[in-house]
Amino acid sequence: SLMVDVTGQSRKEKVILPSYLQGKKPNTIPNKKVEDPASGKVSTSSLATREDRTGFHLIPPRVTFGVLKEGCTYAATVIMKNVGVNFSRFRVKQPPPHTGLRVMYTPGPVAGLQVELEIEIFAMLIGGKDTGGLEEVSHDIEILTETETLLLPVKANIL
Repeated sequence: SLMVDVTGQSRKEKVILPSYLQGKKPNTIPNKKVEDPASGKVSTSSLATREDRTGFHLIPPRVTFGVLKEGCTYAATVIMKNVGVNFSRFRVKQPPPHTGLRVMYTPGPVAGLQVELEIEIFAMLIGGKDTGGLEEVSHDIEILTETETLLLPVKANIL
């Protein structure tokens, strides 16, 4: 039960469920629904009456690099999992060069599988003012799918 903790005592604060259990996804912007005859829509009778189950989940939903040394390159892997019944295509809008971020991936349809996105950052200081030796880089990487735009927040502190 959510009313008691593991020791059997009543909880003092409310349990916050992850967004995937609540049925909503954070950091998404829905696209206008456009009928595309080549999108590979499944129209079997068992699936035709249910709601349209398309979409992707990002694992992890955000990337935090922590404190980075200036002049070095760091990388992190994000898994983009297709949780829909249809195959779906996507593309990544590359971040501007001044952020030092770059996303490497293999384009193409994702049919009930997953694809890895390699997030790479070249740690560089761009501010002309003295920031005490620490500068924060924060950017939302846009991933455009057929049904929505996913935002992947990336943060790092450059020393």
